Amino acid sequence: MDAALPVHRLHFAFTITYHYLFPQLTMGLALLILVLKTLALRTGDGHYDRAARFWARIFAINFTMGVVTGIPMEFQFGTNWARFARAAGGVIGQTLAMEGVYSFFLESSFLGLLLFGEKRLGPRGHWAAAFLVFLGSWLSGFFIVATNAWMQHPVGYALGSDGAVELRSFVALLTNPWLRWQYPHTMIGSVLTASCVMAAVGAFYLITRNHEAHGRTCVRLGVVAGFIASVLLLFPTGDRQGKLVARHQPATLAAMEGLFRTERGAPIVLVGQPDMERMRLDNPIYVPRMLSMFTYNHWQAEVKGLDAFPRSEWPQNVPLLYYAYHIMVGLGTIFIVVLGAAAWRLRRGRLFSSRGMLWALMLLAPFPYIANTAGWLTAELGRQPWVIHGLMRTAAGSSANVSAGNALFTLVGFAGLYTVLGILFLFLVAREIERGPEGSAADHGGPVRVGAGRRARA
Repeated sequence: MDAALPVHRLHFAFTITYHYLFPQLTMGLALLILVLKTLALRTGDGHYDRAARFWARIFAINFTMGVVTGIPMEFQFGTNWARFARAAGGVIGQTLAMEGVYSFFLESSFLGLLLFGEKRLGPRGHWAAAFLVFLGSWLSGFFIVATNAWMQHPVGYALGSDGAVELRSFVALLTNPWLRWQYPHTMIGSVLTASCVMAAVGAFYLITRNHEAHGRTCVRLGVVAGFIASVLLLFPTGDRQGKLVARHQPATLAAMEGLFRTERGAPIVLVGQPDMERMRLDNPIYVPRMLSMFTYNHWQAEVKGLDAFPRSEWPQNVPLLYYAYHIMVGLGTIFIVVLGAAAWRLRRGRLFSSRGMLWALMLLAPFPYIANTAGWLTAELGRQPWVIHGLMRTAAGSSANVSAGNALFTLVGFAGLYTVLGILFLFLVAREIERGPEGSAADHGGPVRVGAGRRARA
């Protein structure tokens, strides 16, 4: 194996994992800011406008970090993965170009109006700016996920005489069956992240008794949106995505579930440690027959284990794939339980006075980032050993003329630079949270109608 290949993979894994910390918040926040602007427009309550301005500032910081970390990531297709870019550029170039030309410019242009144009645009025009930021953000997610979905399940292509992949159907690319469920699953995951962050900031305000009216609004919106998102991530989007994996990448499913041997009535494993030497799970706790039922809707359905496939077709790091998948599922269950309990207390009018529940919401904030990262690790590790499933091996896609030393040098440089950027990001966000939403009205000259706000929040 090429000695540089593991470094290329680690380099790209680092940059894309770091980059995705930011878009997953901005894509979800775009929807929640639109909800706040809709409430402001419907009620005439300046309280919701001030909350929207506050979160728009957080959005802008995240957006900037996403741009700064995203551009080097896309350049890596040419630097670290030149053979892949040469072979597949005719396909992935379409979606990546549309993401940049249409979605990014739509989002960035109207973000400026959202931040600085409220007085000139008026309430309806400012709502339209929020909607177009949301549209641009979610279109951007669509084109990026469409690129990944094609790599997971290539459609609408033909191989040219030189071995390059040629796009034959743009419609097929944008209606890929894999994209149909991967896209909503990804975007709802971003809504969960934004909801948990919003609820955590609101809980912080309530615990510290600062900006309490905004704290209640943030907790209320974050809990409701987060609970809905956590359920939708399980069903239908997660369930349907799992069925696609079972149909098109059965070796991946076996590795994710730790199923080493083909079984009828296969169980779902809740806990266990893969033992690759003995081809088994140590200390398993499982639910009998549930994997067969969830995968094929039959209690006695046969589910293929890793023994049904040659080792050359196995994911290259089965234990890491297994743990990433189970971390994602385990955290997803925790989100449903915690946010469901918070939603129940909210309905009964006891959430804002429950310090224990508020602390739980505040401490929940980092875990959607972990769950989303684990989900992407599951998708990318599961596709291995293919960079384009069934068409191009990962080993054939890396750059032949970039040595391991060069790749490692740039990786260390990126790690140092991103550490500095991460510290700056945390400082800026912490400053905005400390400042709070109350300062936004004075800064932007937005309308303030206190009486209506008191009646609405009562």
